[in-house]
Amino acid sequence: MATRKILTVGLELASTDTTHATFRSKASLLDWDIFLFRPEISEFLHNYYETYQGKPSFNDAGSFAAKECCEHWRREIKQAIETGKTVVVFLPSLYEAYVDTGGRSYSGTGRNQKVTRHVAPLTNYDTLPVSLSPVKTTGSSMKLAPKGVEVLAAYWAEFGDRSNYNVVLSASEVPACVLTRAGDKPVGAIYRSKSSAGTLLLLPDLDFSPPSFTKRKGNSTVWSSDATKFAGAFLSALVGLDKALRSSSEVTPEPTWAAATLYTLAPEAALHVQLLEAERQVEHAQRKKEEISEAIAIAAMPRALLYEKGKPLEAAIIHALSTLGFKAEPFKQSDSEFDVVFDSAEGRLIGEAEGKDTKAVNIDKLRQLSMNIHEDLQREEVSEPAKPVLFGNAYRLQEPPERSDPFTEKCHTAAASSSTALVATTDLFPPVQYLLAHADPEYAAACRSALLSAIGRVAFPIPPIAAAERNDEMDREER
Repeated sequence: MATRKILTVGLELASTDTTHATFRSKASLLDWDIFLFRPEISEFLHNYYETYQGKPSFNDAGSFAAKECCEHWRREIKQAIETGKTVVVFLPSLYEAYVDTGGRSYSGTGRNQKVTRHVAPLTNYDTLPVSLSPVKTTGSSMKLAPKGVEVLAAYWAEFGDRSNYNVVLSASEVPACVLTRAGDKPVGAIYRSKSSAGTLLLLPDLDFSPPSFTKRKGNSTVWSSDATKFAGAFLSALVGLDKALRSSSEVTPEPTWAAATLYTLAPEAALHVQLLEAERQVEHAQRKKEEISEAIAIAAMPRALLYEKGKPLEAAIIHALSTLGFKAEPFKQSDSEFDVVFDSAEGRLIGEAEGKDTKAVNIDKLRQLSMNIHEDLQREEVSEPAKPVLFGNAYRLQEPPERSDPFTEKCHTAAASSSTALVATTDLFPPVQYLLAHADPEYAAACRSALLSAIGRVAFPIPPIAAAERNDEMDREER
């Protein structure tokens, strides 16, 4: 049906004539003719840990992701319109939150020091390259603006009764195309590019996922005939609307020959120089952003102790052991391969790591670890057996406080008979978290000693700050 390439974000249609992308997608709109967008940032809701002025305040990760996504779509929409694309936005309810700016202020000293995060407001309407000042409200009684919106007549005749508004656009000079029936408040707008046939069309919302649009088929949920019928009629109306918007545009696309140097104007040339400098600054900022993102990924590596398995878990363990003051590295030589060999002035150890999705770590890895100890001892440069350590990240997809014993009973029994230390990687995380924030050689040495002396599950010493907080709490309870 549709010869136009159509991308949807924030809404899905029961049609093979469209391609759907997630809000987190980094898709370029230059690859598409029509973009259908319904901006939502509520999916970041699980990334907040407090509220500010009664609204969600996203944590560091949620703040970065939400701001990055909003900026991506704002930039892509602006560029798409400038290059002659049609962007249709269905206006959802206003969603307001606060994001971390990265700024911090400090008051007090020592244990009484208080750190204040600096936050800034963010809404789902920050995805749009126009100022709308949306005010949250709801209604369904609407009409087309009296002038300049003839192109909307066919669409509105078919879908006006199914539309509803979630916001009123209170910014000044909004080029309104749909108004509330009472009060003539703008609830839709048309922004036309001054240099191309591109258009940003803001329309009242539609319900794209009513219960009648899906049905059960075996163990799956599939589109219903109602959904397919709606998608066909809707896309036909949108393609017709796109055609009408293009034909009504008063801008003629610039011929290639008109861009030749012969026709260049002096003010234009000066602005091109400014544009090149601005693009250079953007490129520099992008490189800086990528460098910081890579640094964040490295700095966040210890968190993999809580949820990873395989090579990523092994890398996190090596990083953690290095933080405790061990010299730690994987070992591979001829037929021998050990997950980690680590040593310090206090002694030498060999470790194996195992991550389990929904089970406790069993004795299989202990057998492998025992073989590794014997293989290691056969090497000429090794004079005595290394201390065996089994690192386990059991039930790794659950939050740590909800997990059961990470090692099976047989694993505990076998560890006791072989003098093996059992390390739950979730137990290793708090010491590492503390040491990355505080230079404390004595505490690091105590952690190394706990590892070397343990038979069975290792009990790391409580980080001094956590111990002090616990003592304060006990004192308060006694009083």
